[in-house]
Amino acid sequence: MPSVLRRFATPQNLFERPSQNDDMEMRAPVVLMVSGGADSTALLLLAADSELDIDDGRGLSRIARERLHVLHVNHQLRAGAAEEDESFVRRLSEDLGIPCTVCSQDVAALAREQAGGSSNVENVGRELRYQAASKLANELCAKAAVPRSAARILTAHTADDRAETFFMNAIRGTGAPGLSSIPRRRNRIVRPLLDRTHQELCDLLRMRDIQWREDASNLDTHYLRSYVRHEVMPPIKARNPQVVGALSTTCDILADEDAFLSQLAARSYRELVRREGPSMLALDARRLGACELALARRVVRKALLAVCPEARLEARHVNGVLRLVAAGHGSLSVPVACDVRVEYGLLFIRVQGDCQGLQPAWLEVPGSLPLPDGRVLSARLQTIDDGRRADQLALAHGREWQGKSVLLDAQACGLDLPSGGRLWVDAPTPGDVLCPLGMRGQSKKLSDLLAQARVPAAERSGVAVVRSSPTGAVVWVAGIRPDERVRCQPATKLLLELSILKK
Repeated sequence: MPSVLRRFATPQNLFERPSQNDDMEMRAPVVLMVSGGADSTALLLLAADSELDIDDGRGLSRIARERLHVLHVNHQLRAGAAEEDESFVRRLSEDLGIPCTVCSQDVAALAREQAGGSSNVENVGRELRYQAASKLANELCAKAAVPRSAARILTAHTADDRAETFFMNAIRGTGAPGLSSIPRRRNRIVRPLLDRTHQELCDLLRMRDIQWREDASNLDTHYLRSYVRHEVMPPIKARNPQVVGALSTTCDILADEDAFLSQLAARSYRELVRREGPSMLALDARRLGACELALARRVVRKALLAVCPEARLEARHVNGVLRLVAAGHGSLSVPVACDVRVEYGLLFIRVQGDCQGLQPAWLEVPGSLPLPDGRVLSARLQTIDDGRRADQLALAHGREWQGKSVLLDAQACGLDLPSGGRLWVDAPTPGDVLCPLGMRGQSKKLSDLLAQARVPAAERSGVAVVRSSPTGAVVWVAGIRPDERVRCQPATKLLLELSILKK
């Protein structure tokens, strides 16, 4: 059911017999991320004695107390205040009868260590909190004997946080995903307070006569969030007091539309992929160029992240790739550790500095040789039955395997018969020449053959060339063409089968 409709779905029949999945969800842990501030303190109280929608299919409902577990992360950023925050969360959790886990880490030191000291303290702290929450949720799932996906990690983000994030992303520059701001749910992470404002939660705590902790750094407008909170939002609220609610509705609309476009882009991406490896991806450039611009942007972004998952992409990176696609040729280095090139009608994206060069080695016959790109080169001998012609058999075999496997004359390949022997495998070298099968004995430079086969220049060092010996003639350019001089003759009695296939 679409998310926009799910929020208005009717609750399940309370008299229905619970299924096995329902039973697991009722036992699955719910981790509450509590800093001690007003919002997270309110989250803890509401989870303990009120109804929350944690997106588990039950709608607004009470959470069983035994499922709750508090997580507090001490960032060690504010000297004694951080220890006071920790003590406050411990006491409140104990008063409510909810177990509490504390994770302590020097976030400032961690930020100095990462990326040569250029890492943002806020970003490092956020990553640390979510890593700790995920680890705790996994441990609790193991104890409860439930799948990890059944767990929920609750954060105390409010409608105010969502509005602030909207403006923060707009200031930095973003697309629809950024303007969707904070999602209601991402995998196991759920934000049940996104429809409430910070002021509403503060009023709730005052009604219950419960204090909370204030973080003095929240007043420092050096941080972008604090700047938006104290400098940007007040004049906007003065103009429209309902702006937080209006922006929350806008974010919901953008999130639903973004999810729809993401599905379309994922489908287009799958249809456009032509080659894929651990550090390389090739897309059909012509078909990508024919896509609607909104989809093309998303496909390119998805492709770049598939090769470089840690990349922090900007619009200029994606637009640069699309300009190459429109031109139909050219290359560029995207400053996210990716090399991008358009050639032979394909868009190639590779990790910078990645080399799939082939290391020379012997191929035993029979035997196999793993290649750097994950494929395996194999060889074996076959005898031919009386009454069958080797040349016709080789022709049918080649058509069936479409060049991935060939039958050759074992004797012409220089093997020691009948035991077998070995062949030399290495990469193309300058000056290599062969007589490609089908050219009636005419010679051709190997470099020209690879260009004709549309093998990108960056990948030619990974092409396996099978030779009779380290200084011998080319027997087969694996997956492309054998040499005319080793083809099967009508009188051939012993066949050499060479294949290059994925594991």
